[in-house]
Amino acid sequence: MCPGSYDPVTLGHSDVIRRAAGLYDEVVVAVMHNPAKRGTFTPEERRDLIVDTCADLDNVRVELFAGRLLVDVARELEATAIVKGLRGGTDFAYELPMALMNRHLTGIETVFLPGDPSLEHISSSLVKEVAAHGGDISGLVSDRVRDALLARLQGE
Repeated sequence: MCPGSYDPVTLGHSDVIRRAAGLYDEVVVAVMHNPAKRGTFTPEERRDLIVDTCADLDNVRVELFAGRLLVDVARELEATAIVKGLRGGTDFAYELPMALMNRHLTGIETVFLPGDPSLEHISSSLVKEVAAHGGDISGLVSDRVRDALLARLQGE
């Protein structure tokens, strides 16, 4: 299982999902969202953008989950591992306590995949900030995500 908010999905996310798909027979991309928080994209739009981004991967499916603990989602999906991408030490420091808590609660292991160094500067929040200020986000997200984000920021 590759969990995240994916608001929006970036090429860094796609890299991790693709590499996880090469390691496991099936990968569920779990779009986690908090109904109390308003994202840039609706959960359904996020799902659709990920489906488009991973359309060539036969062993990847995308599902939505709201207001639940990640370990409960993993249990429901009968996931054997949680796969998380790491861009660097800051990500590791953030993710490690959650991985240890998830293992404590259910025994599920978290597998950390180091991100592609050429993508380590990419985050959803930075992509949105750059786009909001008129910067070029080509090469950070797929063309479809770029177009959807620019349309959203322009109020379409």
